[in-house]
Amino acid sequence: GLHHLVWEIVDNSIDEALAGYCDTIKVTIEPGNSILVEDNGRGIPVDIQEKMGRPAVEVILTVLHAGGKFGGGGYKVSGGLHGVGASVVNALSTKLEVFVKRNEKLYYQAYHRGVPAADLAVIGTSEETGTMIRFFPDDEIFQETLEYDYDLLATRLRELAFLNKGLTIEITDDRADKPITRSFHYEGGIKSDVEHLNRSKEVVHEEPVYVHGNRDGIEIEVALQYNDGFAAHIYSFTNNIPHQGGGTHETGFKTALTRVINDYAKKFWSDERGATARCPERCPPERMTAMLSYKSHHNPNFCRTKRKNK
Repeated sequence: GLHHLVWEIVDNSIDEALAGYCDTIKVTIEPGNSILVEDNGRGIPVDIQEKMGRPAVEVILTVLHAGGKFGGGGYKVSGGLHGVGASVVNALSTKLEVFVKRNEKLYYQAYHRGVPAADLAVIGTSEETGTMIRFFPDDEIFQETLEYDYDLLATRLRELAFLNKGLTIEITDDRADKPITRSFHYEGGIKSDVEHLNRSKEVVHEEPVYVHGNRDGIEIEVALQYNDGFAAHIYSFTNNIPHQGGGTHETGFKTALTRVINDYAKKFWSDERGATARCPERCPPERMTAMLSYKSHHNPNFCRTKRKNK
């Protein structure tokens, strides 16, 4: 649960990247185990939300399911928990601070256990745009530990960089005397991830096969590469969320791959009697590493634990 707080805030920044407004996200583990997440997106809207009579940023950080509903050209997809993420992080923190760079101004507001400490205020000017959120997890709720695992955070952030090609994600650990910083940026996206996963294996073909397409508000990316191993490793994602149980997009991938192999075998691998080898429908692929990324502008049908896309 502790690390999931980070993912929920990072997801908001990823949304801005997916909408085409952000290319850099920075995550810092600060002394005392507070977390700072900053991006160079548009900045969370600060206009008064008519229905609530409060600034949009305050509504997003205090009301469930409020995220991603403000301003023109909103988020294309969402990897968070159906819009509840930021407000839940706020409620589970002893203190949360938000800095918004927008409209050539720097806005600030603080919260204590989800309740605004004061109204949103202008505290300066800014020629840039973006959002910074700092939160302090509540030790009364997270009683087991407040210590963040740097390697765990770095591994997931690297995965997010692979899944969002061209995006730079940086993580810094400021808790030690000498800060540790890692930066992730992959122009090849999931294709680069397949190469990374196969780095210690003998590959059958040097370049991974890569397919990318958009249709009816759905974006699909597939990258695969055969290797000298014996098992298949297929990694499925929906809106950047990993699925341990696969799902319809993984089933579709296996079906399509089987059909391509069978069509090729029928055309080129017939024996003297005209018989061809044939894979069973959706046969388990072997000796292959593959990544599947499904991004939907609609609401994909998955449970909040994100185990399987239906």
